[in-house]
Amino acid sequence: MFYNAKTVKHTVSIALPAVGEMVLYMMLWVFDTMMVGIYGGNKAVSTVGICSEVLYITLNIFIIAGVSVSIVSLVARSIGSRKVKYAEEYATLGLAAGTLLSLALFLTIYSFSGGILRLAGADEDLIRYGIIYLRTASVGMFFYMIMCVLNGILRGYGNTKTPLLASVIVNIVNLALDWILIFGRFGFPELGIKGAAIATSFAQIMGFFFIVSYVWRKSEVKPRARYLLHFNPDRLKVLVRLSIPSGLQEGAVGGSRLVSAFMIMHLGTVSFAANQIATTLESVSFMPGWGFAIAATTLVGLKVGEDDMSKAKEYAFTCAALGTGLMTLCSLLFLFFPHSLVSLFISQSEAQVISLGAVCLMVAAVEQPFMAVAMILGGALKGSGDTRTPFLVSLVSGWGIRIPLAYYAIFHLKLPVTYIWWITAFQWIFEAAAIMLLFNRSMKKYAIANKIEQ
Repeated sequence: MFYNAKTVKHTVSIALPAVGEMVLYMMLWVFDTMMVGIYGGNKAVSTVGICSEVLYITLNIFIIAGVSVSIVSLVARSIGSRKVKYAEEYATLGLAAGTLLSLALFLTIYSFSGGILRLAGADEDLIRYGIIYLRTASVGMFFYMIMCVLNGILRGYGNTKTPLLASVIVNIVNLALDWILIFGRFGFPELGIKGAAIATSFAQIMGFFFIVSYVWRKSEVKPRARYLLHFNPDRLKVLVRLSIPSGLQEGAVGGSRLVSAFMIMHLGTVSFAANQIATTLESVSFMPGWGFAIAATTLVGLKVGEDDMSKAKEYAFTCAALGTGLMTLCSLLFLFFPHSLVSLFISQSEAQVISLGAVCLMVAAVEQPFMAVAMILGGALKGSGDTRTPFLVSLVSGWGIRIPLAYYAIFHLKLPVTYIWWITAFQWIFEAAAIMLLFNRSMKKYAIANKIEQ
């Protein structure tokens, strides 16, 4: 089943652009962290690191894993069952809900940035610079969140290439402006951390206008105002019913990671900077898994819409096999070149940070294949309309395993940050095993149901 050439080719055509988009999506934070690390050392890395965690997790919980994933699943299943009208109705309701949610999140982060950082236990220097970064970056984040919702509409009918192109534009603009504004090139003032935030915001706004233009002119599935004027409450209920567990799943994963980061801050700036650099590198490495998870959601959704459960399962396992292979390659890079990778983010004078970050990265190599399985088969379940199962598994693994063990290791045993990474590895091993078991059980239930109907 894994080696059906036609299935593999179709999977790759959908997944690789999604992988590229997700990698480029993470490169926004990577470039900011890398350049401010070179500019200002571990304090600057810590500031951008904790602010990026807040923005990244907020975006993932509510938009990418919440509204956007639900739109992908619903549009894909509607297209698979040849109900384009339903696809456009879900797209319209999703865009409206996503826009209102994005506005609420922007206002919250902008208004309470200082309180958020104090809650994290940041010191006064970090808070002072962090408020500047969060408020500036949140402006671009508002537009970027809406862009992600629109990308979900495109992915729902199998268009992963246009979101990739938008990410290329965003990264080119961000990288150029990072270099100009952080270091003060071409006569511009040297803005440091604030320059990184301005660069990211401007780049995200550019990406937003590109995607809006494409959806308006060329998309096969378009949001239409008439579905808002006379909307069907049942459609909205379906969207909300899928979005909430999906968003809560990312909340369980991202929230546990954020709480862990808050706890690691108590180990000092060296440990926190090392953790943030290793986390940033790992975030890039699991983008292939995320890309194949998007492909699994789309392809499984299309086949479920066609009522072809056998093919849905085939696509799910093909995505899992290919995505796990890519993430395993990333783990080899972490294992054999950890010092070189960490050194990209901070000056050579920060020897302690480089040494500690390298060890964290080597531990991260262990969890990559397990993370891939959990992410991709979780995406397949979402494509079939089951967002509850991935949420429950992530809730148990993140808040039942990771947080209690991390708290005990840091505050009772006084262990170094490297032990937190071993705890995280154990968490992902558990999550992969649970998702694999539950996915197989779900597919068997579908198969039995189909036999009964026949």
